[in-house]
Amino acid sequence: MNRPSGVQEPLYLNFTRSEEPNGIDGKPMLNRYSTHLTREHDFPGAQAMLYAAGVPDKLTMKTAPHVGVASVWWEGNPCNMHLLDLGKEVKKALTARGMLAWQYNTIGVSDAITMGNQGMRFSLQTREIIADSVETVTCAQAHDANITIPGCDKNMPGCIMGMARHNRPSLMIYGGTIDKGYSETLRKPINVATCYEAFGAYTFNTLRQPDDGGDTSKTKDDIMDDLERHACPGAGACGGMYTANTMATAIESMGLSLPGSSSTPASSPAKMRECAKAADAIKVCLERDITPNKLLTKKSFENALVITMALGGSTNAVLHFLAMAITAGVDLTLDDFQRVSDKIPFLADLAPSGKYYMADLYEIGGVPSVQKLLIAAGLLDGSIPTVTGKTLAENVASWPCLPSDQVIIRSLDNPIKSSGHIQILRGNFAPLGAVAKITGKEGLKFTGRARCFDKEAQLNEALNRGEIPRGQNLVLIVRYEGPKGGPGMPEQLKASGAIMGAGLTNVALVTDGRYSGASHGFIVGHVCPEAAVGGPIALVADGDEITIDAESNSISMAVSDQELERRRRDWKPPKPVVTRGVLAKYAALVGDASHGAVTDLL
Repeated sequence: MNRPSGVQEPLYLNFTRSEEPNGIDGKPMLNRYSTHLTREHDFPGAQAMLYAAGVPDKLTMKTAPHVGVASVWWEGNPCNMHLLDLGKEVKKALTARGMLAWQYNTIGVSDAITMGNQGMRFSLQTREIIADSVETVTCAQAHDANITIPGCDKNMPGCIMGMARHNRPSLMIYGGTIDKGYSETLRKPINVATCYEAFGAYTFNTLRQPDDGGDTSKTKDDIMDDLERHACPGAGACGGMYTANTMATAIESMGLSLPGSSSTPASSPAKMRECAKAADAIKVCLERDITPNKLLTKKSFENALVITMALGGSTNAVLHFLAMAITAGVDLTLDDFQRVSDKIPFLADLAPSGKYYMADLYEIGGVPSVQKLLIAAGLLDGSIPTVTGKTLAENVASWPCLPSDQVIIRSLDNPIKSSGHIQILRGNFAPLGAVAKITGKEGLKFTGRARCFDKEAQLNEALNRGEIPRGQNLVLIVRYEGPKGGPGMPEQLKASGAIMGAGLTNVALVTDGRYSGASHGFIVGHVCPEAAVGGPIALVADGDEITIDAESNSISMAVSDQELERRRRDWKPPKPVVTRGVLAKYAALVGDASHGAVTDLL
C-alpha cells in the first residue's frame, strides 16, 4: 500500500521482525521481534533485566511472545479509572496462554473536567502523546504484539495511530460506556452533557423542575447540585453517541476490536470476559500475522464512516479518522465523509440529539446487532478481516437481530434523516473545509449576523452575563481556537451546551476549534484555514451576514473579494499564546484540521 506523499515508513535500525517462518517443531514463530533480545547470548544484559522483571525460566525466555498491554489509565476520570484493572485481567489471561505480558500506561486528559477552561487546550495533543507512547514502548522493548485499553475519546485514535506506526499484531479493548445517571429533581435519566445544558438554563434563569404533580420546591441551585452529584454514577466513558463511543463503534466496525467491545458497559461482567477473549484473539493475530495495516484499509475506513453516519456520531470522528488514515497510509479526504454522508441514513435516537444512551443500545443487542442490520442492507462491508481471524460478517452472524419492537434504531425505510448528519461545508468563509453536525432537527439552512469572539472564554463570559439576545438571528464566531491558534483546538461544549440549555434557537455557533461529541444544535467547527494563519474566519467582522447551507454544503459571508483582500492587508497575526512547553511544541508541529491535525506529516 502506498503511503501519502510526505509520510515515510519509520526506520527502526534494531529489533526488526525475524523473517524465519517457523519456530520450534514447525509451529508459527510468535516471538518474531523479541527473539532478537532473547536468543542465545547476544544481549545478556537485556535477558538479565527480563528475568528480574518476571520471566520465569529459560524456555519461556527463548520462546514466549512478548505482549505489551497498554492502558490509558489514571484515577481522576471515570472514563479511565478502571482500565488498570482491565489490564490486569488481560495480563492474567495472556500468562495463562503461555505469553509474556508487560503492562504499561500512557497519559490522558479528561475532556469533561477540562471543558471550558484552559485545561482543554491540552486535550487533543494527548492523542499524539498516546500514539508516541505505544509506538515507543512497543519498538524499544521489542514487543511482538500489543493490546491497548483506552477509555476517553482521544485515547482511541491515539492507540490506533500507535498500532499503525509499529504495525505489529494488535487489538484494542474499549474501556466501555458509563451507566446512565438519574436525576430525582428532573425525574429523568441524565449524563454529563445534561450538566452543561442545564448550566445554560441556570444562567438564563429558565432551569425548572417538571410541573407534573411531583415536588417542585427545589431551587435552581438544588437542581444543579443534584445533576452534578448524579450525572456520572461510576466508571466508563460518557454515555451518549459522543466521541468516545463514536470512535469505539467505528474501530470495532473496522475490525480492530472484538465483537461487542464498543457497546459493552464498563461495569458489566462481560467487559471482564472480553479481556480473556482478547488473549485468544491476539494469539490468532500472532499466528496468522494479522497486523494493523492489514486491517486499516480504505474498505475498513469506509465502514467507520458508515457506522458513524448511521448512529449520529461526533464531528471529532472527522479529525480522528483523517489522522488514523494518514498514519496508516490510507487515502482518506473530507470528500469521502460527504460522499458517505450523502448515502447513509441517520438511524439512531441516541444522545446528544436523541433520547437514548449506549447502555440502552447494549440491552437490545449492541453494536454487533446494528452491524448485522447494515451488512444485510449492503451498507456495511462484512467481508473485511478482523482481529478474530474471521470477517466482520462472520463475527456478527450468531449475534441476535435487533428486536422488532425496539425504538432506538429506526428502520432503514423510516430514518430520522435520509442522509448523514455530518456535512462538509466550503465557501469563502472556509475554502479548505468546515465540519457541521446537522441532524435536521435544527433545520438545514441558517442566515444571521456575525458576532465575533477572539477566544472561547470571551463567548463564555458573554453567555454567563446573559448578553446573547433572543430574536435576531446571530452567528457566533469563536476564532483563534484552531490547532495552532488555541493552541490545541479546544472543544466548546460549555458554549454549545449553554446555548441549547438556554433555548437560544436564534443562534448558530461557528469556530475554527471543535466541539465535544455531546454538542448539538446548529454548529460548525474545524473551519479551515484557521484564524491563526490568516484564514477568512480571522477577517469576518461584527455584523457581516453569514449563511450556512447544509443543502448546498456551503458556508459563506456576504463580503466582496475586494473587501476581504483589504481586510487581509490590515490583518496582523497575533502573538503566540504560549512560547514554551508541550503546547508550544504542538503548535509548531501541528497541521491543519482538514488533514487531521497531525504532528508527523511534514
